[in-house]
Amino acid sequence: MIKRFLITALPALLLTAGNTYAQNPSLDVTVPPAALNAKEDKDETPKVETVATYSLTGYVDAYYAMYTDDVDPGKFQKFPSVSPRSNSPSLNTAMLSFQYNGNKMRTMVALHVGDIANSTWSNEYGPLMEAHAGVKIRKNLWLDAGMFRTHFGTEYLLPSENIASSVAVGTYYEPYYESGLRLNYSPTSKLDINLYLLNGYGIYTDNNETKSFGAAVTYTFNDNWNIGYTNYIGDDNIVGGISKLRVHQNAYVNYQKKKWRVQAGGDYCIQENSGIENSTKAANMYSALLTVKFQATKLFGIYARGEMLNDADGIMTGVIRDQANKFTGYKLTGATLGAEYKPTTGSYVKLEGRVLQMDQDQWIFRYNGAAQNNRFEVMLHAGITFDMLKGVVTHTK
Repeated sequence: MIKRFLITALPALLLTAGNTYAQNPSLDVTVPPAALNAKEDKDETPKVETVATYSLTGYVDAYYAMYTDDVDPGKFQKFPSVSPRSNSPSLNTAMLSFQYNGNKMRTMVALHVGDIANSTWSNEYGPLMEAHAGVKIRKNLWLDAGMFRTHFGTEYLLPSENIASSVAVGTYYEPYYESGLRLNYSPTSKLDINLYLLNGYGIYTDNNETKSFGAAVTYTFNDNWNIGYTNYIGDDNIVGGISKLRVHQNAYVNYQKKKWRVQAGGDYCIQENSGIENSTKAANMYSALLTVKFQATKLFGIYARGEMLNDADGIMTGVIRDQANKFTGYKLTGATLGAEYKPTTGSYVKLEGRVLQMDQDQWIFRYNGAAQNNRFEVMLHAGITFDMLKGVVTHTK
């Protein structure tokens, strides 16, 4: 009986045991050890995450300019922003910028020296151009504080940032710098919103007891189009003086397709209690510019700009007595024509000429001993932007 059992049951027991053995990978010697630990190894693989980027960038722009307006030796020309010296090869700017962008914090510091720093910037903080730090409040929402370059206007200031080397006279009278708080919100990749609490219009340190407000909104439709709106609302009159609330607004559009680039924009400013004939009435100022560039080849392009400014009550330009013995602010038009050669992506050589035409009775320039109501200018620029340091901060989980 035992013999019959061994003959009939033993093969069945061995077959069952073999099937159970094969269905249990932890016991199956045919499964490689690496496969047994694949899931565990995958979970233990270190994960590298980028938490911040940083960079140190340099920029240098040198120039030679000629103006048909006589000024004293060593003095700057009227509307001294870019290339303000005549017949004196000089340096517009030598600039260093450090930027750190992290997941939860960021900062920017820029130092500059040169004629732009001397002619347009406050010397209150020496060579400091801007310095601000920010923290992330929530997704796409940041709060920054410190000293900023202006949020206002159609054009930027530096020759590397604009189509033309010079800036329109309307841009000259806009603020270049400001200080305060900035709330930055980018709900989508196309829309960017900035709200500002500021010490004042083109100042670092507040000159009275009131605060000013500003906004900058940009929307990018696609690779070809973007539009923007900026404003400033504030009263920068001295303490105890009559209120002169200023509401300054700007709108612009940028278009670029194939070899063409177009930029258009305008300002409208109204300021209370500022009329020339009646100081209790509001005064206004308006300006506009249109710049067109044609990139003829990869290295060579030409551009032209038209501009105008009307500040009849002198709220920006100040008040003068014209040839008709009338008190007025500046009224002018201008035309610029230039060419650009870019030997590399980060460098350029620009040659440009401009004529500024004042109102018929506003003879504010002087050349060869005679008063003039227009000015011709020619400027040659050479500039280069270069990265000195770039890096990424990572975290391993």
